[in-house]
Amino acid sequence: MNTLIFDWDGTLADSINNIVTAMQRAAVDVALPVCSVREVRDIIGLALPDAVAVLYPELDQPLLAQRLIEAYAENYLALERDPSPLFEGVHVALDALRARGFHLAVATGKGRRGLDRMLASHDLEDYFDVTRCADETAGKPHPRMIEEILGELGVAPTDACMVGDSEFDIMMGHNAGVRPVAVTYGAMTHEQLLRCQPVHCVDSFDEFHGWALPQFRTSQMIEVQ
Repeated sequence: MNTLIFDWDGTLADSINNIVTAMQRAAVDVALPVCSVREVRDIIGLALPDAVAVLYPELDQPLLAQRLIEAYAENYLALERDPSPLFEGVHVALDALRARGFHLAVATGKGRRGLDRMLASHDLEDYFDVTRCADETAGKPHPRMIEEILGELGVAPTDACMVGDSEFDIMMGHNAGVRPVAVTYGAMTHEQLLRCQPVHCVDSFDEFHGWALPQFRTSQMIEVQ
């Protein structure tokens, strides 16, 4: 294994509470019922339009759905004026994994502007070989995001790992033929994640770091068509 693909929210960044609060405030702003914390946590990882469709399946008014999306974005930006911190150990672990020789990538349900802002705020702009966002390709759990990352790197699925905190991350990993690893400190519970059959579960980023380092091996690069 030589490639690690990370989700962002709830995996690298401790941003789940801000996402939940922003969605609940957005619902109030557009006079929709407020979803519970658990309901919102269960859609984290999806592209925003897909998340809205899951939370409000009977919402058949496209303009109202768009207003909710815009209200969420406004509330989230306000909450993120002070950017959500990275989880403990992330910076140190990423340094060590890069030094070991791993390719590092991000596959996120965030939009491109949001991810770029977060990377800049945490001085991580040069850490990742490839990043993909939900507003520039198919959203999770479709495998295209991972397929594009692997294609750009010239890496076979068997040499890659998808690391995430939601069932959508784990399902995307399975769909793309890579090894899915679940982190239990983010959006979804340990029980929810186990139902998706990850190859491994960790309770902290330090634990993931310790698991991943000895997994490294070089591999034969695939030909990019």
